[in-house]
Amino acid sequence: MFKAFYIFIIYSILGWFMEVIIVSTKKRKLTNRGFLIGPWCPIYGFGALFITVLLKKYYEDPLVLFIMSFLLGSILEYVTSYIMEKIFHARWWDYSDHKFNVNGRISLITSLGFGFLGLILVYVFNPFFLKIVMNIPSIVFNIIMIIIGLIFITDIVTSFKIIYNIRKESYINVKDITEITTEEVKKALKEKSIFNRRLLNSFPHLKLIFRQKKSK
Repeated sequence: MFKAFYIFIIYSILGWFMEVIIVSTKKRKLTNRGFLIGPWCPIYGFGALFITVLLKKYYEDPLVLFIMSFLLGSILEYVTSYIMEKIFHARWWDYSDHKFNVNGRISLITSLGFGFLGLILVYVFNPFFLKIVMNIPSIVFNIIMIIIGLIFITDIVTSFKIIYNIRKESYINVKDITEITTEEVKKALKEKSIFNRRLLNSFPHLKLIFRQKKSK
């Protein structure tokens, strides 16, 4: 269990670094990417964990492993986008401007990236990171994982509370929903908290889905 969590955390952090590098390069300024406060993106951790656990039987065939990683990553990204939109009433990323996209939730280029990352994960990173664990006493390793786990859970609770506030802001009681725009709500949120500003800067293409309150 602790090794599985180790894999999850390692790749969540690596995914965060990759996102920061890509987005910061595009925006030409340092951007703290991710919807959690800490330096981790769970979607990469889950993707790596699924590839490590579920695709073992394909390790001997790089082509099949690439295809399965492509499909697994695509499904995970699509489902994550859908669930987060339903929970928070917001679209966190949108690939509508990419060629060969599906409902703006996934695109061919990002899915190909999952395929290649699957190969690098299995043949390069996993052997390296698992070798490191072998040199750490079990009791020390378990304690470290417990501490990181507590920090991670605290981050999730705190971040979800912040995101829930954004959800409440998008649930607006107006006669004409077109009177309120996403940019106006974002501006109001940025004035409330440094964490809101960090989140909105991390997701510049965030689209809020407005819902009208039912009159009593």
